[in-house]
Amino acid sequence: MLLNLLVGIPVMLLCLLLQAYFVALCLRQYARFRKGRQGHDTQFLNVALLSLVMLLMLLGNFAQMAIWALLFWFLGEFDQFATALYHSGVNFATLGYGDIVMSETWRLLGPLEAANGILMFGVSTAVMTGAVMDIIKYQMAQGREH
Repeated sequence: MLLNLLVGIPVMLLCLLLQAYFVALCLRQYARFRKGRQGHDTQFLNVALLSLVMLLMLLGNFAQMAIWALLFWFLGEFDQFATALYHSGVNFATLGYGDIVMSETWRLLGPLEAANGILMFGVSTAVMTGAVMDIIKYQMAQGREH
């Protein structure tokens, strides 16, 4: 169990840093786009902006799944990276199918990845909610001006 924690916690920290990078990137791009388009917003641009936020958050989550898959593959739990990635996605999304189970030695890494995944989906949801709220606030302000 201790070995699982010693291996899993640094991977979780790496994923936290990666997610923080994607959040910062997303917010910077969002702010730059919003500043450059003030007064010229259309429904299409708002949809494009929200889509970009969702895509960046999804890419961040997918990159984390790939990191966990690389760990599983490196540990020899899976012969093929595709299988490791599938297993990682199931863990990260907390689906828990159970159709592929890791060896008893490394089995605790699955719940660690699931805890990581649920936190990261929460962060992604918060970023997307913030973007939606900003667009709503901006649209309400535009409505008051007209």
